[in-house]
Amino acid sequence: MSKIKPSKGAPYARILGVGGYRPTRVVPNEVILETIDSSDEWIRSRSGIETRHWAGPEETVAAMSVEASGKAIADAGIDAQQIGAVVVSTVSHFAQTPAIATAIADQLGTGKAAAFDISAGCAGFGYGLTLAKGMIVEGSAEYVLVIGVERLSDLTDLEDRATAFLFGDGAGAVVVGPAKEPAIGPTVWGSEGDKSETIKQTVPWDQFAAEGHTKFPAITQEGQAVFRWAVFEMAKVAQQALDAAGITPDELDVFIPHQANVRIIDSMVKTLKLPEHVTVARDIRTTGNTSAASIPLAMERLLATGEAKSGDTALVIGFGAGLVYAATVVTLP
Repeated sequence: MSKIKPSKGAPYARILGVGGYRPTRVVPNEVILETIDSSDEWIRSRSGIETRHWAGPEETVAAMSVEASGKAIADAGIDAQQIGAVVVSTVSHFAQTPAIATAIADQLGTGKAAAFDISAGCAGFGYGLTLAKGMIVEGSAEYVLVIGVERLSDLTDLEDRATAFLFGDGAGAVVVGPAKEPAIGPTVWGSEGDKSETIKQTVPWDQFAAEGHTKFPAITQEGQAVFRWAVFEMAKVAQQALDAAGITPDELDVFIPHQANVRIIDSMVKTLKLPEHVTVARDIRTTGNTSAASIPLAMERLLATGEAKSGDTALVIGFGAGLVYAATVVTLP
């Protein structure tokens, strides 16, 4: 018989606060067209993107995260020292170690909070949210800060016609804490590693150093393959998340998918047969694809503009490099 005492966590967890940070520099499509043979109309029709934000020298991964996190902590109505864990999802922190989460936790004044990074691409926010929920229910933390942050402008090949216009920078954060009723549903997540070549870094860091490449590594993708996978497979995952939460499309208030491509978003809305009353996040138009940051940034904007409100039921789904995915239903803070 086990001598280990049972955990004393909360019965449930929920998102208590959200915050976002977008770099001050706004980059229109015209800037992108300086280095690729395309047009503003083509970019808008293919992706929905009109502008994106690119970070300046002082807008580092840590700095953007601290800004977004401060807003989320204030929105949650708690003190930074109450944060028991900091989870950062990013693919654009270039130091192998230590995790950028440790620096962020220190700058926020969380004390000795557990802090670590995860690499799950555009599904990273969903992965972090799932880990946070587990920590709170298990009892290892009362409040968990989940951050999605990217400086993808550092990993963009501005001469690659397929990707130069896609990526933006920014940070989004949420505080997850205890709840008396279910407010974060079961997560439907997974990976399809046999498709990992469809989105990848052009040159691994070891080859970049050893072989003397003159062009900095960048993110590349097989656009059509990724598009087909996202449109046909991710709608199924989204439906599974609704089913797991016991929610029908009619009961949904908000849909916040990863902001990868407006055509993917529109196709998922159609496949899921979402009613007209469901608010759909299309933050990609002015923010671009910010990978792990896209869902919390879109969530923050919907709440700030009043398009969504506290207590709304939202379906969130992230999907990307790996290929990985994560979907769940949440109650908005």
